[in-house]
Amino acid sequence: MPNDIVPAPIRVEDGELEDLKLRLRATRWPERETVDDWSQGIPLEYLKDVCAYWSDGYDWRQREERLNRHPAFKTDIDGLGIHFFHIRSKVETAAPLIVTHGWPGSIVEFQKVIEALTDPASHGATASDAFHLVLPTLPGYGFSDKPAAPGWGVDKIGRVWSQLMARLGYDRYFAQGGDWGSMVTTAVATHDREHCAGIHLNMPVAIPDPNTMSDLTSNEQSALAALGHYQEQESGYSKQQSTRPQTLGYGLTDSPSGQAAWVLEKFYAWTDCDGHPENVLSRDELLDNVMMYWLPRAGASSARLYWESFNTPPEGEVDTPTGCSIFPKEIIRCSRRWVEQRYRNIVYWNELSRGGHFAAFEQPETFVEEIRNSFRSLR
Repeated sequence: MPNDIVPAPIRVEDGELEDLKLRLRATRWPERETVDDWSQGIPLEYLKDVCAYWSDGYDWRQREERLNRHPAFKTDIDGLGIHFFHIRSKVETAAPLIVTHGWPGSIVEFQKVIEALTDPASHGATASDAFHLVLPTLPGYGFSDKPAAPGWGVDKIGRVWSQLMARLGYDRYFAQGGDWGSMVTTAVATHDREHCAGIHLNMPVAIPDPNTMSDLTSNEQSALAALGHYQEQESGYSKQQSTRPQTLGYGLTDSPSGQAAWVLEKFYAWTDCDGHPENVLSRDELLDNVMMYWLPRAGASSARLYWESFNTPPEGEVDTPTGCSIFPKEIIRCSRRWVEQRYRNIVYWNELSRGGHFAAFEQPETFVEEIRNSFRSLR
């Protein structure tokens, strides 16, 4: 039946893990970088160390078991199988919340916030803060199916997410996201005003208001400087993925060290990590996320979302109640008055002192509190 929702725990064949180890041990390495920092990319010695651990120390079966503590499902919408976790709170009056990841993230990002959001009474809050969580994987990512034809941009994904929430029986719900998840969440709010009661974004994207250029605040000046640095030094990946994802995908699908380097460099650049990603995330956590790309061979299919949407992002005003949490090391930061030009009904705004692009992963307690505060008045 097309509307079936079937259990879909993550299960990987032994042969896939054996193949991974063989490829890691046979890696053909380049020479080291000619500098003593990350300015040419991920340093050789660090990546060799990570890959040696990935081959001989990392225990996927243990990590797989941790992921499968929560119920996972798959359902077909518009001809594509969508993989998602659905964790219902024991609080029957809990508010449904769909949370969307981006690139190079995955559902791994949210593992540290699930219990606190679904069982707040055991984590410093009250039962009235409880959520039923839906954590879908973007098409072409993780264990969702890969689109075989174009058309799966953020606008369509937003419509599919609305169908998913309806299929789960939720006629009133909230939505949250960062990175691509921010744009998908915005699309949900745009297309499902009848059922989406509010959204929260940890990377709201808005065009800097030209009328503010002669009167910039210090935060706005900093944001523009960070945007300039991103465009000049950090955005090469997006140009490649938005123009030639297929070409890139061959190397990422064939080489685990290449896939790891492509992802891990961004965790150095985009986390609030004081110079090293393992200052804020464990090596196991970083590799858990890389596995969401390596195991399903998602190097090309995940990059195609850039080809679909990067140069033609959805525009237009959003009237749905919106909460925003601005983390200081986010790759794109917008001031409230810039964001208000697009999101016309901001009900919550907070600028944090710690954290970066992967907010739930880096600062889970702060992320949970931001979600609670953002939606508390909208329940």
